[in-house]
Amino acid sequence: MKKSIGTISIIVENHDSIPKVNDYLSDFGEIILGRIGIPHRPEQLGIIAIIVEGTSDQLGSLAGKLGMLDGVKTKSMIMKK
Repeated sequence: MKKSIGTISIIVENHDSIPKVNDYLSDFGEIILGRIGIPHRPEQLGIIAIIVEGTSDQLGSLAGKLGMLDGVKTKSMIMKK
């Protein structure tokens, strides 16, 4: 299956969801090329940006699982080759 490169932006508003976010990122570690995480303490948010390369099924699965967590919002941008 053809691979694509893209980004997934993640905003975590519910700190109870952080362990599950990290579990999912570890589960999909083979498609993650880079990651940056920044705590925004005044707003009590976690902001994570990841660069990914994988099949559309892999990318959609990761973004979907993250987006279903309580207090977690995601936005994906995938480049079509």
